[in-house]
Amino acid sequence: MAATTSSAESATRAGGQPAGGAGARGGEPERDAAGLGRRRAAAFVAPALVLIALFLVLPAVWTLYLGATDYRLTGIPAIDPSFVGLDNVTRALGDDDFLHSLWLTLLFVLGSAVIGQAGLGFALAWWMRERAGRLRTTLEALVMLAWILPSSVVAFLWIAFLDRDGGTLNTLLHTPGAAWLLDHPMLSIIVYNIWRGSAFSMMLYSAALGNVPASHLETARLAGASGWQQLRDVVFPRIRGHVLTNLLLISLWTFNDFTPFLITAGGPNGATETLPVHIYKTALGSGALGYGAALSFLMLLINLVVAVIYLRLLGQKNKARGSGKRRTAARGSGGPTDEDGAPAAPPADAPAAKEGTA
Repeated sequence: MAATTSSAESATRAGGQPAGGAGARGGEPERDAAGLGRRRAAAFVAPALVLIALFLVLPAVWTLYLGATDYRLTGIPAIDPSFVGLDNVTRALGDDDFLHSLWLTLLFVLGSAVIGQAGLGFALAWWMRERAGRLRTTLEALVMLAWILPSSVVAFLWIAFLDRDGGTLNTLLHTPGAAWLLDHPMLSIIVYNIWRGSAFSMMLYSAALGNVPASHLETARLAGASGWQQLRDVVFPRIRGHVLTNLLLISLWTFNDFTPFLITAGGPNGATETLPVHIYKTALGSGALGYGAALSFLMLLINLVVAVIYLRLLGQKNKARGSGKRRTAARGSGGPTDEDGAPAAPPADAPAAKEGTA
């Protein structure tokens, strides 16, 4: 009885009302932790919901509607568009230009995000983890500068850097007249995006590496582990969640990136026409808004598939970590465990604990 009373008093002090909750004190409505109540809390959230509806939900619904029509910027379809259903989608799946742009986009994501930004960002974070002073500050400033500069400014700088007549790269390599944007267009925008976006990966990995105990690395080093073995067996298992989160974000950002258009405009001859550039040229360049909206819908579906894959991998990682913690707790308590390593339930014929003991 005393234990029950004490529990009720603790619940009252923690939540402001008894555990029974709703309807306490004469039927007053239940309040939240801040004491606002549902109506006042809804009033605070309403402006954000209105903005989300105006700038996210309504444009998405409007795009879905346009994708099911033959709407164009000019001509009769601009005045009286016809409903075509999924014809635009089936047309896109058989369009060689769309499939070519999708392939270029996948190469762009794989080269500049998954390999480039993730790899360079981790290398910078790993190299700087034990560095201090002006060298680290200068390097971080340079990497961050590439990330915070406006896209138009960065595009102009790279056009000047890769220019065939007096460009900085040709001057450094003593290769006058080399047309990098014409001879190696895809490689040029991949390197550009790696330079531009590695700052985010570097900052995220720096925070993740800060959570790896130095004693673990020192123990592995004293045990004779090489640098790669330390990364594989000590570092990566602890930062796997950060790696997956980083790959998810930079993959989606790069997949939807439009800034290469500022450097090459999709050329030469469509060699760098990634999917966002192709949709832009289709919808606004040729005026086929309905078909362009259908391409945008397919692009959205691809984004969702990529996000689901990453989230499932992240969920499996969290599930495995939770199972490991349960096994560790069970071993520490000395009690029996089930096949998953969790503490096993007591047998049905085991004597129940006394209420006083509980």
